[in-house]
Amino acid sequence: MTMKLEPYLVMDGNTKEAIEFYKEALGAEVLFLQTFGEMPENPEFPLAEEAKGLVGHAMVRVGETDLMFSDNFPGTPFAIGNQVTICISSTDIERSRQIYEALPVGGQVHMPLTETFFSPAYAVLTDKFGVTWQVYTHANK
Repeated sequence: MTMKLEPYLVMDGNTKEAIEFYKEALGAEVLFLQTFGEMPENPEFPLAEEAKGLVGHAMVRVGETDLMFSDNFPGTPFAIGNQVTICISSTDIERSRQIYEALPVGGQVHMPLTETFFSPAYAVLTDKFGVTWQVYTHANK
């Protein structure tokens, strides 16, 4: 089992601009970029046409560190100060479950641990110190 922490930046509709800035300023290399429109549709959360070009998930590498991005999910409020989260990723679903159960004690669960199209076990929560975490499990390949 491997586990690592990666910073995750949530932008206010300007992720593509931020990535270009970090490419120029830091020599960042784009490893992955997918818009909300390229993701599988969810009938419970229909996207407005103008939101389909926003970035749903991107990853860049700066030196030896991966930095993840997305634009704020369409229709949810954006506030300066809460746009940086930490993604804790694991290759083991049981370890992800343990992390999910431990971190929100005294905090708040925003998205329960669930299977998604991109992960067999994914959750979003805020711990009692106000730090927002994304628990991500790599799919077995």
